[in-house]
Parts: sequence; structure tokens; C-alpha cells
Amino acid sequence: MAIPFAHYASLVQQRIEQHHRIRVVTRDIPDPLTGDLNGIEIHIDYAVTPEQRLFLLAHLFGHTVQWNVNPGGFALGQQYRPPVDERLFPQITAYETEAARYGLALLHSTGIRDVDPWFSAYTASDQGYLLHYYRTGEKKDFMSFWNDQSPVLAPEPIPPFTPTRRTFRMDGVVI
Repeated sequence: MAIPFAHYASLVQQRIEQHHRIRVVTRDIPDPLTGDLNGIEIHIDYAVTPEQRLFLLAHLFGHTVQWNVNPGGFALGQQYRPPVDERLFPQITAYETEAARYGLALLHSTGIRDVDPWFSAYTASDQGYLLHYYRTGEKKDFMSFWNDQSPVLAPEPIPPFTPTRRTFRMDGVVI
């Protein structure tokens, strides 16, 4: 079954803006980034594909939740310069997985329940790409990390939160 990425992204954006009161802005994001956030807004590059947009909306929403419910989340979400100490990888991976699980809960709350394997594979690829970059400084082709057999994530219930402005991460983890 083909996933209607553009339609789903539209539904997710509406949910983010109307239910969670997080503004979504489409604009030019300087390469190589594809998105940014500041706790009250999510910015997505205008040139991403509908598939990338759906992932970024859910994933950056997950980080927005983290930043608003966990004071340490904002600090953890700042960019690290390669090479990154391997001892930080479990913490970085847990942070990224938690964001994905909030993102999956957002998809479910929007009524989108048929993309869990895709979203989980995309998340695993994103993490593989990120960790490779942190180890080597090399930005490999994202699809080289794709694995259709990635374990399916479980959604994490979205806790109540009040959006609070932080600074944009133009140097952030979304690479």
C-alpha cells in the first residue's frame, strides 16, 4: 500500500497547530539542515519531499515535547561536533527514540495508524545516519542506513505541556 505522505503531513500539521498550539512554518532552511524548532515553532524546509515532511513534523514535534517537559532535553538536543565521545551515544539514542515515540503518538492521535513500520524504519535510519556522522563527520547517503526490518516502535503518550520559546537550533541535531 502506498502511503499518502502529503495528505498525512497536512493532517499532522493541522493537529500540531490546532491541538498543541505549535506553529509550523515552511521556509528555506540552510543546507544541510532540513528542519528546526524552538519550543513553540517547527520550521521545515520548503524543498523536502512529502515523505520527509511527514517524518520531520512528527519527529520535531517529539523534540518539542521533550524540550517543554524535560529541562535537560533542550541541552541534550544541541549539536555535537564530530567526533563525539561514544559514551554519549546511549543518551543520544534514548533522546532520539523518545522523540520518535512522541511523534508516533502524534500520528496515532491524528488517526494515522498504518505507518508504524515505515516511521520506525525511518527513525532507525535517521539514528544510524546521525551516529555515523557523530563518529566520522561524514554525511553519507541517508538511504544507505535504511532497514525495512527495524523493530517497530511503541508510541509514548504525549504529556500535557505548555509550549515555551527557546532558541532555534540552526546548528541542531537535524542534519
